[in-house]
Amino acid sequence: MTATLLFDPALIRKYDKAGPRYTSYPTAVQFHEGFDAAEYREQASASNTAGRPLSLYFHIPFCDTVCFYCACNKIITKNRRHAAPYLDHLYREIAMQGALFDHDRPVTQLHWGGGTPTFISAGEMRELMRVTGEHFHLLTDDSGEYSIEVDPRETAEGTIALLRELGFNRLSLGVQDFDPAVQKAVNRLQSREITLKTIGAARREGYKSISVDLIYGLPLQSVASFERTVNEIIAQDPDRISVFNYAHLPELFKTQRQIEVAALPPPAVKLDILKTVIERLAAAGYVYIGMDHFAKPDDELTLAQRAGTLYRNFQGYSTHADCDLIGLGATSIGMVGDSYSQNLKGLEEYYARIDEGRLPVFRGVRLDADDRLRRAVITGLICHFKLQFAAVEQRFGIRFPDYFAAELAELADMQTDGLLALDQTGIRVLPPGRLLIRNICMAFDRYLRESQQQRFSKVI
Repeated sequence: MTATLLFDPALIRKYDKAGPRYTSYPTAVQFHEGFDAAEYREQASASNTAGRPLSLYFHIPFCDTVCFYCACNKIITKNRRHAAPYLDHLYREIAMQGALFDHDRPVTQLHWGGGTPTFISAGEMRELMRVTGEHFHLLTDDSGEYSIEVDPRETAEGTIALLRELGFNRLSLGVQDFDPAVQKAVNRLQSREITLKTIGAARREGYKSISVDLIYGLPLQSVASFERTVNEIIAQDPDRISVFNYAHLPELFKTQRQIEVAALPPPAVKLDILKTVIERLAAAGYVYIGMDHFAKPDDELTLAQRAGTLYRNFQGYSTHADCDLIGLGATSIGMVGDSYSQNLKGLEEYYARIDEGRLPVFRGVRLDADDRLRRAVITGLICHFKLQFAAVEQRFGIRFPDYFAAELAELADMQTDGLLALDQTGIRVLPPGRLLIRNICMAFDRYLRESQQQRFSKVI
């Protein structure tokens, strides 16, 4: 990894501004209510002609307790009975969505996210998978990429084995930080023992990939304390490690108002933490995939990046670029055909729409030719750290230097700073620029160029 990533504090400070994470382009900021369920149906129908495989995302919004740092769409409750009406409406949405897509289109990717997917009971997990299989062509030979986000505090004895039985073969594990003081400050008390128990269970059950999520920049963190957490995680030998930057935006996320601002590590300490993380993961042999993600050299993401087939969507980096993504459940986002769409966010609104027998899609965007072109450019850069102009020109029928004259002029400064190499054939992101890949992609974002009023998290 040392050959592909270089930590340069001066450059990071210079370019550390707010910007999109590019899980889509256009980003969700461009979604509008003019794109409705009728438009979505048209896109779904047209997608059957292409017949691409399907990816299903299920949003389970419930959490037993609130983590103060969390920016996800969630519902905090200790009453497990609240899951029943949600699942009942979700089953009906699954039926409506399933009717739009040809049943012979295989589901090669499936993901349960949240919230806390393991909030629901074992019986409810079985029923959700059974209903899904009624309306979509699930793979039964373990060849699909079926993943789930797991909170170790919400995994009863046998839960990991049950999920494997249901077809899940990849598991993402929330840890954030092992330090007890940090855990208390963010209201996520999770013992080291229960975390390691969950990882051990996943190994025994034969999961193909185990991923661990950490967050740097949380209150009371220090370089030494977070290094201890990273070392303990490395010792468990997970396939992937994601190290996310905590973005403190209390004006947007109310729960973050519970965090004491004075306890947050100052910017210089955050940079030192990040530098230490990079050094430790490099020494342990992990490869920097991009955008907070590290993986082993033989991991699927690493191999896909090496082969030029890596992709990025709302679940992060993916090996399935050829799928139409169907979002199921409140607030979920899908990508079908040349469109993005999002379901209603509030439970009451979501329930009401389902009760009317209507799809809960309430906004989205249909991509035009310029969107598709820029999406290809941004995806290529953020996934592979390089771009060949000839390939883009051949695919989209343009002359790259003419179409992107303003963008290439903007990149000239980044080339001077050593973030990238730019010549007549293409763009190559250099080791100092890989941590700042969002900045490079932002140069090609037409919507960001047209409006500087959008609010995003800081790059680092």
